[in-house]
Amino acid sequence: MKTINWKNAILAGFLGTLIFDLVGLMITGNWWDIPGILGAKTGLGLAYGVVGHYSNGILLAILFAGIAPSLWGPKWFRPLLFVVGETIALVWLFMLPLLGAGVAGLDMSPMMPVITLVRHLAYALPLIYLIQYDYKTVAP
Repeated sequence: MKTINWKNAILAGFLGTLIFDLVGLMITGNWWDIPGILGAKTGLGLAYGVVGHYSNGILLAILFAGIAPSLWGPKWFRPLLFVVGETIALVWLFMLPLLGAGVAGLDMSPMMPVITLVRHLAYALPLIYLIQYDYKTVAP
């Protein structure tokens, strides 16, 4: 039985979150927009928002590392499948409505679902390369 490579999972989560933020900067022109929102909504400031944001990214990578062998598809596809599911369930249906942006952020902008999905797909890139595991393909 294989165990999680913690170093790679933590590194993948950190790098994925950094790429997520860089793509956000390119799309929106705002750096650390998510940490800013987290800090403002909690009243704990930007430093808390940054730590919370990057901790969340690392935690998601660790979660992916744990369940990746059980996901469907080839290795390169599994991180993409994971982040699409995570974006829909946790961002579009939970976080954005909780922040008052409506389902998928549509109350903020009709582009919000596209922006959040693109950023999360960019987050998946280090997961593809850094999180290694054994897997078996399942016949259709």
